[in-house]
Amino acid sequence: MRKNLIKRNIRKGARFYRKATRHLRVLPDFIIIGAQKCGTTSLYDNLIKHPSILPSFTKEVDFFNKKFHKGVEWYRAHFPSVVYKYCITHIYKRDFITGEASPDYIFYPHSPKRISTVLPGVRIIVLLRNPVDRAYSHYYHEIRQKRETLSFEDAIGMEEERLRGEFEKITNDENYYSFNYNTYSYLSRGIYIEQLKHWSNFFNKEQILILKSEDFFEDSQAVFQRTLQFLNLPSWQPEYFGKDNVGYYPKMEASTRCRLLNYFESYNYRLYEYLGVNFGWEK
Repeated sequence: MRKNLIKRNIRKGARFYRKATRHLRVLPDFIIIGAQKCGTTSLYDNLIKHPSILPSFTKEVDFFNKKFHKGVEWYRAHFPSVVYKYCITHIYKRDFITGEASPDYIFYPHSPKRISTVLPGVRIIVLLRNPVDRAYSHYYHEIRQKRETLSFEDAIGMEEERLRGEFEKITNDENYYSFNYNTYSYLSRGIYIEQLKHWSNFFNKEQILILKSEDFFEDSQAVFQRTLQFLNLPSWQPEYFGKDNVGYYPKMEASTRCRLLNYFESYNYRLYEYLGVNFGWEK
């Protein structure tokens, strides 16, 4: 009983301190905006091991999609203090940046405008995975969360009906939250070209780093160093690259995979043209 009381008091004290000092805190220098199930957790968890990067108090703050009504001061409370930054940069003579990773940002239509207003100079990091694999991973995530009961084939077949009208409702009402849009968007989230073009209306290309998830999975060190260069940080690497949040599930039916590869083919081709890079997602 006494231990539980002490723990509760410590948590209360921590919350009070953060609330009282939130106006003395920095805002993020970078944000990993997604995409969901593309390795954002692994990249972020490895980045925050860097001696010049401090994490937010919560990895997925979800401010610019779900919690914007709480205000910028609430958001600021999730990051290190101005005093701490001064000590690191002026006393210890070390670079210092901070950031967060909320993979739903890329898919939420109001996020880019909100971020560009609050953080006009922020650096944006995007990971893109073969949309067929992303959709399948997303599906099993919802299965594990007990939010999905249909088979994968039925779920993607029902997606259009489940999402009908939801995007328009979100677009017309910033306070509208759609469970279906957030949960059952297995194929929609993989149409990356439309999402990136929307973000390009608010940020210039120099502010956005687009990474191929498969490259990160296969050669973490190279992608990690590329990310550090983008963030203007000195070269460094962790003792090992952790692969977090890895899901295990049955192999997709070959016929289903073939159907989805055909579905995404034109969208991927437009993406390759837009980026000037072929990601090779034809199989």
